[in-house]
Amino acid sequence: MNDKIKTVQSLNLTGLSCPMPILKVSKAAKEMNQGEVLEALTSDPGALTDFPAWARTSGNEIIKTETEGGNTRFFIKKN
Repeated sequence: MNDKIKTVQSLNLTGLSCPMPILKVSKAAKEMNQGEVLEALTSDPGALTDFPAWARTSGNEIIKTETEGGNTRFFIKKN
């Protein structure tokens, strides 16, 4: 896979705590087309478990996760 992932939307969710990051990602994913990728940056430590659980239940796929300092960046593909 390329180092640079082509995204259709980026969400800066830093400073938000559960459940807001998941709610905002879920809403954005519903408006995307199948195969498109969303980038979400969050500072919520619970996101490391919340995002994968949401992806499994929603049928979407986390294709890459990057942690930088206290923030985590998720690349989520709509399936």
